[in-house]
Amino acid sequence: MQDKEKRLKQQMQFALEIDKAKNVFRQTHLSGYGRKENVAEHSWHIALMAYTLKEYSNEEIDVAKVIVMCLLHDVVEIIAGDTYAYDTENKESQAAREDEAKEVLFSLLPEDQKQEFIALFDEFNAEETAEAKFARAMDNIQPIVLNNSNGGQDWISHKVQKNQVLKRQEITKAGSKVLYDYAMKIVDEHTERGNLIE
Repeated sequence: MQDKEKRLKQQMQFALEIDKAKNVFRQTHLSGYGRKENVAEHSWHIALMAYTLKEYSNEEIDVAKVIVMCLLHDVVEIIAGDTYAYDTENKESQAAREDEAKEVLFSLLPEDQKQEFIALFDEFNAEETAEAKFARAMDNIQPIVLNNSNGGQDWISHKVQKNQVLKRQEITKAGSKVLYDYAMKIVDEHTERGNLIE
């Protein structure tokens, strides 16, 4: 009985800790010129997108696994902070910061769950499995969809170049050619409008 109580206490401690994701804000704004989205909103959004868009995956996927990856992938930002997709300076230290954060955060859990969550987090970042590729595609296309709804304002305010977006969308292509093509139409439109620097 004591072991079960200890396990539950650890799980609840983790549950409370991840609530802090609601206070970590990203550079992407909510649709329709809203405020900046937080990490929890982003993760929920891409998880539901993954289920909705699963038919467009390049490969057969375990969508439940994709959803968990989407929900987990950014919780380390509670400790490591958010790194903007086109922030070249902070990108260099992102992996090290997030690796350190995953050890601290997932250590709140019982050992079996700690190892499970670390494995899912690492799988997402390795981008090798069908599930990881599709989860990464969701992570990449969601900001494009939101930015498009805001008239490209996030790209404009950060002076983002078209080639930066194209490079990042190669990850989307690995997970879904259909969604990559959809993203490219948006990129081309915003380049024509001058919202992305050529």
